[in-house]
Amino acid sequence: MYQLKTVADFDSAHFLSGYQGKCANIHGHRWHVEIEIQAEYLEMQGQMRGMLVDFGNLKRDLKKLADEFDHTLIYESGTLREKTVEALLEEGFRLTKVDFRPTAENFSRYFFDRMCRSGYPVSCATVYETPNNCAVYRRDP
Repeated sequence: MYQLKTVADFDSAHFLSGYQGKCANIHGHRWHVEIEIQAEYLEMQGQMRGMLVDFGNLKRDLKKLADEFDHTLIYESGTLREKTVEALLEEGFRLTKVDFRPTAENFSRYFFDRMCRSGYPVSCATVYETPNNCAVYRRDP
């Protein structure tokens, strides 16, 4: 089995609505995303001969996804009052609304699914919210 791995990082703020603890407050992370892809066979002909995928494309596509969240306030749909969202936008803040609670666990699934939809044979997505804490989402064996 051949495997490739690439990484991307982004800085953003988030909060966990309904959580009892420090993470209920807006706080920031340097998120680190790792995507692993795998396949049993390499390309056999043409420019891609001997490759699983073009590393440049893999890196570019993951970076593009990570950049969507870079320097934004990530918030779960329905967790901020509309007036709050309007006020933040009027102040020029960049906001990113997601349909899930913005936890490392949910982000690992998010990046896994998005890279799969981009056509990559993803086997694993790992998302670190701190250097010592990460969540992993894997394809079933």
